[in-house]
Amino acid sequence: MKILIYLINSLFNKVKPIFSGHYIAIAGLIGFSFFLLIALLAPWIAPQNPYDLMVLDIMDGLLPPLSKLGNGTTAWLGTDALGRDILSAVMYGLRLSLFVAFVAVAIGTTIGVILGLLAAVKGGWVETIIMRAVDLKVSFPGILLALMMLAIFGTGVDKIIYALIIGVWASKARLTRSQALSEMQKEYIDAARISGIPNWRIMVRFLLPNSIAPVLVMVPMALSGAIGAEATLSFLGVGVPITEPSLGLLIANGNDYILSGKWWISIIPGLVLVSLVLCINVVADRIREYNNPYLKSKDQ
Repeated sequence: MKILIYLINSLFNKVKPIFSGHYIAIAGLIGFSFFLLIALLAPWIAPQNPYDLMVLDIMDGLLPPLSKLGNGTTAWLGTDALGRDILSAVMYGLRLSLFVAFVAVAIGTTIGVILGLLAAVKGGWVETIIMRAVDLKVSFPGILLALMMLAIFGTGVDKIIYALIIGVWASKARLTRSQALSEMQKEYIDAARISGIPNWRIMVRFLLPNSIAPVLVMVPMALSGAIGAEATLSFLGVGVPITEPSLGLLIANGNDYILSGKWWISIIPGLVLVSLVLCINVVADRIREYNNPYLKSKDQ
């Protein structure tokens, strides 16, 4: 328990200077934390499991917000065509959307950092291959590559994670290589090489800690982009399957009913998606400003 308290206190002390006095950024952080908490607790706080066929009733379909369901409970945000509670569906959709984005960004960033360090340390043909692969990737829109991959390998949570990883790693590899090359010009790297320290230890012990900070600053923005990309792919029908809800799929489910006045099926998940991305972008922008010496000096 003492270790947990220490870790929380240490994290608070590091985060506090970033957001101190910036109320919009604080609001964004609170909003993101709220969405994250809902996603984590969805199985316990959602009124129903919207994808459990045993609890659904087709007679409850297309009910507007604040309507009573057949079992006597209230559908606070209405229901869709299959009688699924929109509030519950949004909670579960948040859970899957954030899971996909977190996993894709974490793996993509890790791959990018490793390849960037290899390119900087090894040089030669290793650097050429890695950087040409980066150039090839950034020459195509990430969403186009994801669509091509999903069209070939099919849909599924694992497939869409792989597709999003492709869109994340390249920029991280390029930035890591740039930072590592700058560090390699310093005398302590020359001293390490003269001392006979192998390249892998130089990468892990010296280059990684001193090159990772700018990459980590980009992670919140990458997370926002991954959430938007997943929602876009799911809306187009090539993302997660219909048995595993995400915010993009929930928006697509109500697309055919908007003109008939059933606005809540698409609009409510859409507002949640926009709010989530906005909160992350506000936090990401504040972190970027804090870590930019020029912007930080102007801010002070």
